[in-house]
Amino acid sequence: MSKSEPRESKMNIDPDKVAENPGLLPYAHHVGSAIIKPLDKGKTKGLAMSAMYEQTGVQLNQLKQQIEVLISQAQTIHDRISVSESIYTAEVGFKANISQICFLYERANGKRVLSLVSPEEWGTKPPYRFVAKVSLLSDHTWDVLEMADEVEINAKEQSEA
Repeated sequence: MSKSEPRESKMNIDPDKVAENPGLLPYAHHVGSAIIKPLDKGKTKGLAMSAMYEQTGVQLNQLKQQIEVLISQAQTIHDRISVSESIYTAEVGFKANISQICFLYERANGKRVLSLVSPEEWGTKPPYRFVAKVSLLSDHTWDVLEMADEVEINAKEQSEA
């Protein structure tokens, strides 16, 4: 028997019922084959869209949180600028050093004064109204350590009044 001659099968199988390439059939071709179910394309697309919306929603929330942090940082810097402007327009009778704690007061006439004397050191009748406890930073802006209640530090409002 040569290789080119077809082998005779011991089983009588109808050649019309045998596939030449059974792996390419769109259905199972024998009992042991894997189950092949048609895809519900609408359901598959719906699940994919749902997963896409969920993932992009998570990413958008992450970006939103990062933006909120940046806005908070920008607001902090803006507040430092306002405080620094207010202090640099105030009366200062000394040279402040980096990290030195100072106290910002307001006189009855509305003018601001920077002092090294804390509100507690003035005693029971301080000559000025306490505005803020501040510390000079190395970039020559001022960090607000403590703020008096209901006080708005803004040099622009001061200059307009």
